[in-house]
Amino acid sequence: MKILIAGCGKIGTAILSSLSAEGHDITAIDSAADVITEVTNVYDVMGVVGSAADCETLREAGVENADVFIAVTDSDERNMLACCFASRMGAKHTVARIRNPEYNDDSLHFIARELSLSLAINPEKYAAGELYNMLKLPSAIKVEKFSGQSFEMIEVRLKEDSLLCGMKLSEMRTKYNRAKFLVCFVERGEDVYIPGGDFVLQSGDKIGLTASPTEIQKLLRELGILKKQARSVMLLGGSRIAYYLAKHLSETGSNVKIVERDEARCQTLSALLPRAVVIHGDGTNRELLLEEGLRGTDALVSLTGMNEQNILLSIFASSQNVPKVITKINRDELEAMAENLGLESVITPHSTVADMLLSYVRALENSHGSHIETLYRLADDRAEALEFIASPDAPCIGTPLRELRIKQGILIGGIVRGRTPIIPAGSDCIQPGDRVIVIAARHRLQDLSDILL
Repeated sequence: MKILIAGCGKIGTAILSSLSAEGHDITAIDSAADVITEVTNVYDVMGVVGSAADCETLREAGVENADVFIAVTDSDERNMLACCFASRMGAKHTVARIRNPEYNDDSLHFIARELSLSLAINPEKYAAGELYNMLKLPSAIKVEKFSGQSFEMIEVRLKEDSLLCGMKLSEMRTKYNRAKFLVCFVERGEDVYIPGGDFVLQSGDKIGLTASPTEIQKLLRELGILKKQARSVMLLGGSRIAYYLAKHLSETGSNVKIVERDEARCQTLSALLPRAVVIHGDGTNRELLLEEGLRGTDALVSLTGMNEQNILLSIFASSQNVPKVITKINRDELEAMAENLGLESVITPHSTVADMLLSYVRALENSHGSHIETLYRLADDRAEALEFIASPDAPCIGTPLRELRIKQGILIGGIVRGRTPIIPAGSDCIQPGDRVIVIAARHRLQDLSDILL
């Protein structure tokens, strides 16, 4: 597909990297010549220097032949205007980043309709939602949601004293049979496995579990690793992500403290978040954090604008035995370093948005088959979890799963039928309209039929 991406900041570059790796014809647009030089040197893309809201720039980039136009500059209004121009000049689909909190859901729907936007995205709001899920289930490193929150995939790291170490998966299913779950992938060092029943778990493994939220809680309780939901949360940094997260936490009854060094931003947050406590201070001041009750808080989320600072603050919080510590990082290469330092719960907001747009573009490529609804990249992009809606003419419809010739490295991790989550067994059949969760290692899936040999 021909895709134009306007704005090559962190978000734009992450999107560009993901879509370029899929083999699409990408043209990057940015007003800074040095930025265009850098991205065209690193990635197999074309580059155009100019404003995304300038018709001549769009024409030079070939907008009239674009299948998708994505505007992710640092200005909401410029993104909306650029998408409006692109749509009228021939782009088939347009996506705009709109992140100002003043644009609520109703406003976004109105804007999308009036400007013919195919999709409006708010990276900070998506990231806040991901953080909220992690705070709701602190036992998990990550929590991914499928099918309107009725089905989950969580990641858990096995510690040396874990009850699962040395256990075969078949034994695990037998021993913990009160919970309906599936171990859908295992990350061990540099390797990723789609495990069978004879797979033996080891200390240090990161395992992915799929189940309904209720069954996940049941299993974690049986394993003795269920932690209570974080009710007192400290946020370091008063960014947009902090605002959206604090708003969600406050509305659901949690006590929230935000530490922000900019006084004007503190005043803004205090007005927007009457239920939260906003502290004007330096989050790198350890004495301040201790005075504000760091040791007694359930969770700390480090959301400052500096990656290294977030890592160091998270290490300090862990040393004070804070039960749940989450670190925001904006550079992929630092994520592995953070994990090596003992920080397991790491969020990279640009990756969240890149995954969403990757699933959107794949769905456009496959407009006549089983639609991709959700896509998550796992284990440093070595595996994917995808949610498909099964179409009536899908070749796997009505055949027991044990009889399907499924490719190696692919596992059906769950089925959601209506509102009923199903952990699939060999006798289960996929029916039209089912939401099917597929875990794939070393495969790029566009359609549900791609799982078959």
